[in-house]
Amino acid sequence: MAEYEHGKMDITEQEKTFGGFIRFVIWGIAISIAVLIFLALVNA
Repeated sequence: MAEYEHGKMDITEQEKTFGGFIRFVIWGIAISIAVLIFLALVNA
């Protein structure tokens, strides 16, 4: 087993996964806010 060197690992897949997760969370929040606004307008 090779010696570990800090900062040498390829993390492109982790960065893509994290980017997708953040995008999913932002879309989820936006849809939730839109649904809440729609419900508020319909019940007014």
